[in-house]
Amino acid sequence: MEYIYAALLLHKAGKKVDEHGVKAVLTAAGVAADESRIKALIAALDGVNIEEAIKAASVVQVAAAAPAAAGHAAAPAKEEHKEEHKKEDEESGMAGLGALFG
Repeated sequence: MEYIYAALLLHKAGKKVDEHGVKAVLTAAGVAADESRIKALIAALDGVNIEEAIKAASVVQVAAAAPAAAGHAAAPAKEEHKEEHKKEDEESGMAGLGALFG
């Protein structure tokens, strides 16, 4: 995740998201940067509009949270239901992150 965070931080700062920048951010954060992972991230982000990917990810999270909030307000949930809901939230969050990679 720290590699994606580094790319997002560079993007937010208005800097070019490239291998050198990602490595610099990771090193500054005290993370041992893996060159192959950095190259894979940069290759995966090639041609991806990061702003659009962020918007798409936030829409997925909001859409997943709205029905869950309504369901919890209507009736108390069993432990099984809570575990299923938690797993669904994790999966939807991961789906949103997958949009970053095209």
